[in-house]
Amino acid sequence: MKKLIIIGLLGVIGMIPYRAAAQISVNVNIGSQPLWGPVGYDHVDYYYLPDIESYYSVPKREFVYRDNGRWIFSRSLPSRYSSYNLYNGYKVVVNSYNDFDMDRVRYAKYKKVRTQKVIKYSNDSRYYVVKGHPHGMPPGQAKKLYKVKDKGYDKGYDKGHGKGRGKGKD
Repeated sequence: MKKLIIIGLLGVIGMIPYRAAAQISVNVNIGSQPLWGPVGYDHVDYYYLPDIESYYSVPKREFVYRDNGRWIFSRSLPSRYSSYNLYNGYKVVVNSYNDFDMDRVRYAKYKKVRTQKVIKYSNDSRYYVVKGHPHGMPPGQAKKLYKVKDKGYDKGYDKGHGKGRGKGKD
């Protein structure tokens, strides 16, 4: 009888809905960041470009800039910015282009700053998956490289394939 009561209680407890309190969400968009983007970020939505008071949307791969009071979305910058060098200009990582007036004031100090390291010239292996990177390689190859580096192995580490061990001969 005791067993039936315990089983019944466990059944009732099992029917009570519950929600998990913790969620883990990792969003990485390294492979979609442009070569002229700054290093050090696993995920980026927008770059604010203080020199030209414009934005770049990383997920959409388009520039966002003001023209006669309207927002323009384009794959390229307008001709008035033709002398702007994306590799040299400072980029600020932001979440949206909705705070333009604040961003304009807040990041004005970065105009003409040329000290930011960009992905193209980075030796950080996280960026090797970026198309066009000097050390670029397919994502599968980069994954293998990370795994090897993370374990502290060098290029010639033994993956357990042979070398006379475990083959019945010593």
